[in-house]
Amino acid sequence: MADDNDEYVYDETTGEWRPAAEMAAAAADAAAVRDAAGNILADGDSVTLIKDLKVKGANQTLKQGTVIKSIRLTDNVEEIDCRYDGIKGLVLRTEFVRKRG
Repeated sequence: MADDNDEYVYDETTGEWRPAAEMAAAAADAAAVRDAAGNILADGDSVTLIKDLKVKGANQTLKQGTVIKSIRLTDNVEEIDCRYDGIKGLVLRTEFVRKRG
């Protein structure tokens, strides 16, 4: 049972007062960077492309199945930063990658 001293936060989605710790955990989970399959990504992970992607400015196409190693997360949960064969500043949308391993 909850203590009388526990903090509660109003959840606008459900219209209920919920424990602050529970709301913080839900917000952290929602802010997690996820791949196309819903797996959580972290700095240093390797990913595989699930679709052919044309790289703007490099006149190159990355093929489906290409492995990208050592990704870096960005401030945007829908994008990851990475390098691939001399393409500097390559940013991929998380909807086009799947975590390896």
